[in-house]
Amino acid sequence: MSSHTYISLPVAAVIRETHDSCSFEFSVSAELRERFKYRPGQFLTLRIPHGDDWLPRCYSLSSSPYESENLRVTVKRVDDGRGSNWLCDQVRPGDLLQTLPPAGAFVPKSLEGDFLLLAGGSGITPVLSILRSVLSQAQGRVRLVYANRDEQSVIFRDLLQQLVADYPQRLQVVHWLASVQGHPSSHQLAHLAAGYEAAQAFICGPEPFMDAGVAALKQAGLASSAIHVERFVSLPGESEQPVATVVEHAGATATRLTVELDGETREIECAPGEILLAAMQREGLEPPHSCLVGSCASCMCTLVAGKVDLLHNDALDQQELSEGWTLACQAVATSDQVHLRFPD
Repeated sequence: MSSHTYISLPVAAVIRETHDSCSFEFSVSAELRERFKYRPGQFLTLRIPHGDDWLPRCYSLSSSPYESENLRVTVKRVDDGRGSNWLCDQVRPGDLLQTLPPAGAFVPKSLEGDFLLLAGGSGITPVLSILRSVLSQAQGRVRLVYANRDEQSVIFRDLLQQLVADYPQRLQVVHWLASVQGHPSSHQLAHLAAGYEAAQAFICGPEPFMDAGVAALKQAGLASSAIHVERFVSLPGESEQPVATVVEHAGATATRLTVELDGETREIECAPGEILLAAMQREGLEPPHSCLVGSCASCMCTLVAGKVDLLHNDALDQQELSEGWTLACQAVATSDQVHLRFPD
């Protein structure tokens, strides 16, 4: 991946949240403000130096787009984590960090109505952005179930306490500490969903927690279409990313590709088995992308018409696929016409 797709932003502040987590605020100049508009629940992809290589890493925005505040991502150290430890140990105010514009579909379609939010550990990051946005922009109730190892691990503890005081009739925060209660089971989480069966639900945290959360909310009676999950995986370094642009695929066909990107519509021709992102780049288009392995969701776009197969997918869940999302970096056309639309 060429570095010109990234934009350097100055770090305005580094905030120590807990013993193992930090928030990083970015200043965005007036000329870049439109490119860095975001919706609650989205993430930034940071480009982190590592020896002779670069590591793309996705971190959710914990700030709210409806407040007058800097962009903020919050990072929790991971054991032997190459990205998180470098950020927490090395980055200081005034440093420049390379980042892609905000991306991701872990976003409410509307802020109206009730919300049931399940967060585990650093999974609070996108959930906090959604929570604050709902409270400030709408009138629904919000219940947050926030699971952590112990009290010292609770990120944004003081802010959450203040929000409960500010919205006592609308916000309920249930803290679950594994050191006291053990890890929550799906049955226990289902009990905590009582009264929110018609809510929109957003879940982010460690994989076992999210799996238990999905099972719990279905058990509690929430519709599958109302349950949204954010999953991140560790991305390969840039030197480890694939270079193939055409693959052998049994159903692949040549296609006429229509692309809606940055307010413009282009039509291009793709060879059989040509990865759609590569075809767009070949024609001089610059769609958003990062990992190139189907894991980060930076290249998410809507399949408006036609058919594609995904070579690999760690980023989109079944609900997102059913809503028409696809990954340009993994999509191969299986119909003679395909129409993709990238988010504004």
